[in-house]
Formats: sequence, C-alpha cells, structure tokens
Amino acid sequence: MLCATTACGGEASRSSNSARVPEAKSAAVQSKTLWQEPAAYAYTLASSEGERSMIGTFRVTVRDGRVVKAVGLDDSGRRAVEQIPGGVPTLSGLLEELQQARRDQADTAEAEYAADGHPVRISLDWEKDAIDDEALYVISAYEPAAG
Repeated sequence: MLCATTACGGEASRSSNSARVPEAKSAAVQSKTLWQEPAAYAYTLASSEGERSMIGTFRVTVRDGRVVKAVGLDDSGRRAVEQIPGGVPTLSGLLEELQQARRDQADTAEAEYAADGHPVRISLDWEKDAIDDEALYVISAYEPAAG
C-alpha cells in the first residue's frame, strides 16, 4: 500500500497543516512517496500529550497491514494494551490520523520523516486554544522484516 500523504510544499515549516522533514531530505513529497508500508515490520511508538486512552510507550509488530503484537513498555503502555486490545495503530494508521486531522483543518498536523520516508514524528492539535486535544507520536526502532 503506497503511503499517499499530501505535502504543503517542499519547504520545511512549523506552520499549521505543514509537513516537516529532516534536513537530509530536501523534498517533503519525495520522502513520503518513496515509503510503502512493508508486509511486515516492527517499531517502537511513544504516544504522549492530550487526554487520550492510548498514552505510553509500545513495541509494535505489524503483518499484512494489521498489528499482530503490541507490548506496553511502560506502566501507561501496559495499561493501554490491557484496556484497549487492538488500539495500537500501524504506521499507516498513524498517517491516516494525520491526514484526517488535515482534512478536519486541525490547527497543527505536522510530520517528520526518515530518509526512507517512514514517519518518525507526528504532532497533532485539533484546536489551538483547547486543552488536552493534542497528540504526539514519536516513532523509533523501525525495522522492516527481512524479505
């Protein structure tokens, strides 16, 4: 499945609804369109900010577009996995949430991407003046399965 996210131009920006990429990538569109969700991969997700049920750090294993294993790595993550089985998203799920925030004209819907195009940070804030509607996702230890 090709990750088809929209960019708001080739320049990095901190403004609302913008796509941010690390300095190593000059074109936001290039970094995002090169990444295709692999059939199998694993990643670590640190989910924070806001008043949401999915707060914590997780190790996630994905196969065929579905989370097959999610392990909470801290107390909050363990609690979230126990209370909401199946609630931890794939990277495509996180990118879909980013796109929905952009369609909903959220005040902040930003992403940073690794050189291979997978997201490494997604920051959302639906209403600037609202309290606790933010979401911050930091993706690390991304490992596509050897094919």
